[in-house]
Amino acid sequence: MTDSYDFEAEAGDCASAEEFLDHFGVAYDPAVLRVCRLHMLQRFHDYVAARGERPASFADYRGLLERAYADFVASDAQTEKVFRVLQRAAGIAAVPVAAIGRGRAAP
Repeated sequence: MTDSYDFEAEAGDCASAEEFLDHFGVAYDPAVLRVCRLHMLQRFHDYVAARGERPASFADYRGLLERAYADFVASDAQTEKVFRVLQRAAGIAAVPVAAIGRGRAAP
């Protein structure tokens, strides 16, 4: 079992992509980061959220941040479509099951 890492307490003061990457010891190219910083942080957030409430170690968070950064080294924001506005522009839409049938009048 790995030691649980208190993300809020330990990394809560990080205010920029550079600070997160430095905190977790992830090497990065500033030129890549200039272009993808918000997309990379959103992808990291998505990866953390996908873990759910399971305890995570420092190494787990570091791995997720490395993965998020690597997504944009090998690709770009247009291709990855992290933000909803880019998904909509590409014709990708997610409709929650609860929203199906809304707007129809009951017989």
